[in-house]
Amino acid sequence: MTHQPTKPSLPWKTRISVFLISTLSDAARHSDGTVNRRFFRLLDFQVPPNPKPTNSVTSFDTTIDASRNLWFRLFSPSVPSNLVLPVVIFFHGGGFTFLSPASQAYDAVCRRFARKFPAFVVSVNYRLAPEHIYPSQYDDGFDVLKFLNGNGATILPENADLSRCILAGDSAGANLAHHVAVRACRSGFQTLKVMGLVSIQQFFGGEERTEAEMQLLGSMLVSVPRTDWCWKAFLPNGSNRDHEAVNVSGPNAVDIAGLDFPETMVVVAGFDPLKDWQKRYYEWLKASGKEATLMEYPNTIHAFYIFPELPEASQLIMQIKDFITNCCSKLQQN
Repeated sequence: MTHQPTKPSLPWKTRISVFLISTLSDAARHSDGTVNRRFFRLLDFQVPPNPKPTNSVTSFDTTIDASRNLWFRLFSPSVPSNLVLPVVIFFHGGGFTFLSPASQAYDAVCRRFARKFPAFVVSVNYRLAPEHIYPSQYDDGFDVLKFLNGNGATILPENADLSRCILAGDSAGANLAHHVAVRACRSGFQTLKVMGLVSIQQFFGGEERTEAEMQLLGSMLVSVPRTDWCWKAFLPNGSNRDHEAVNVSGPNAVDIAGLDFPETMVVVAGFDPLKDWQKRYYEWLKASGKEATLMEYPNTIHAFYIFPELPEASQLIMQIKDFITNCCSKLQQN
């Protein structure tokens, strides 16, 4: 009988990175619910857009609404102009509190996505808590879809196909992507069609403490004290963690049974304290009559895929590529 190891086996490079991220983000969060943005910027290395190909991918930024700092970074792979590609709209993680498309890790991973899938990747900058609480982040995400639906022909390359659009996100970004997908189902967009949802280690929760949350209490990057702080910073005053934004399959869940909700790929890691909530999400999607696939990585951690030195990171990118290909092939069959 094979037993799962009690701790993840990670290279020293990854361990050091995780330790630094955890320690410095903890230091930036204050017990009164505020964030020391100036301090956090010391570790959040920012990468500018690059119109010259880097690893065969160019990038540039487009501002939608400067008053709320709503913008996106477009990553374009170097492919023949007659090769039509899908559009992946990506929402970054960070507990709704930290990071942006310009953060070094997310710039790098979106660049890999664009090159490996290949696809045009739109990485969204949305407002952050605690300065901006729910539903600001969902409003920003959906407004990017509305903008692309109306202006995609002038903003995106000619070979970008918005009728083959994939929503994607990790952690808080996966939470955001789910709620944006629900809004998109009700939107009646004429140009943009969401064909699939790539949901990587979703940041969901609830009032209940799950078995994984209790067993992995001192986990890297994500832990109960950290998630509790983030939910309190994100939610309106008086709300608890069974709010529909948090516990998407719980007592206040939005019923999606009657919606044309996109096929969803749910990614779960064995050493992620959120894994029980993520598996419930997958089960809820199936119970709601939606197509969903569960991808499990039993021996790794939350946010594993942003560390390219981990073999699981490359495996996941290939699985996402296959998922996108499958979603797009169904459109062609129809």
